[in-house]
Amino acid sequence: MMRRPALLLLCLLAPGVADAQPCTEPFATVFERVAPAVVTIQATKINRSKPQRRFETVVGSGVLIERDGQVLTNAHVVDGAGSLTVTLDSGRKVPARLVGLDTLLDLALIRVETASPPAVAQLGDSSQLRVGDEVAAIGNPIGLEQTMTRGIVSGLNRFLPGLTEQPLIQTDAPINPGNSGGPLVDRCAKVIGINTFISEEAQSIGFSIPINSAKAILRELRDAGRIVRPWLGLQGREVDGRLPDIIKLPLVPGYLVELVHEGSPAERAGLRGGTTAVVVQGEEYLLGGDILTAIQGTPIRTQQDYVTKVRTLKPGQRVRVTIVRDGQSRELTLTVAERPRLPSDLID
Repeated sequence: MMRRPALLLLCLLAPGVADAQPCTEPFATVFERVAPAVVTIQATKINRSKPQRRFETVVGSGVLIERDGQVLTNAHVVDGAGSLTVTLDSGRKVPARLVGLDTLLDLALIRVETASPPAVAQLGDSSQLRVGDEVAAIGNPIGLEQTMTRGIVSGLNRFLPGLTEQPLIQTDAPINPGNSGGPLVDRCAKVIGINTFISEEAQSIGFSIPINSAKAILRELRDAGRIVRPWLGLQGREVDGRLPDIIKLPLVPGYLVELVHEGSPAERAGLRGGTTAVVVQGEEYLLGGDILTAIQGTPIRTQQDYVTKVRTLKPGQRVRVTIVRDGQSRELTLTVAERPRLPSDLID
């Protein structure tokens, strides 16, 4: 069975944008403008699975975005932390507290407890990015504080099945463990992404959360501490048009349901997931489940179709879904739930 490329969350386990007019700032100037807003985060956590090493410290990066001490970072850096300490650009260490956490986007908002207003970074517009734009990552790889690496935007709207439902920025700017939560910046010295993943099986392939995705949830993180999202409780993938001919099974265009979460709206409505794993031309499929073809009459053909439609729903809403099972079309009704934290969230 082929294995999907592994990805690593970029926290370090310690021992103990292009504007309408392209910017041409030298990278040295970019660093001088952004670095004062980049911080080191030390999160002390209790590791219940290792009695002989009960306490451990996770080290990551973050970026100050407000004068009141708000810091944007990765959720996997601070998740489960008993205490948080932030080291400012000046070298001063200050305590911090968690404001909000979103395990789906892998974003967190914390606030440093300091009386003096720190430097803050300016947030850019990730929708203006183009493949080939020059970018730089600033953070604390392997504990080396205030390190800057440069590269380009290698790809946009990257979806990583099984890891995220949100599009990511791909970059070849070298990023390493400890860079988690640090900013990806453009030549205008604006933050256009938050670094989150690197590929374990390739060189110079890293991923950042687009800053526009972060900006869209900041208010809710501040006000509620979490993000309320609609959830049907299934995972799947597009039925490739070549698949029926290759495996000789009666598949129709749609969204192949591979996994139905226990206790989810989809399970309660009777949807079925896959039972047989096969690899077709290097792609892994879990066959035997239903094929989702429509939600509320809207055709569903791709992962993006599914994600886009589900985002329009509200927890508590009753919706009609159309599926194909054993070659026969049928309709089911389910009640949308609020997305819970799933076992797969924030897994390395």
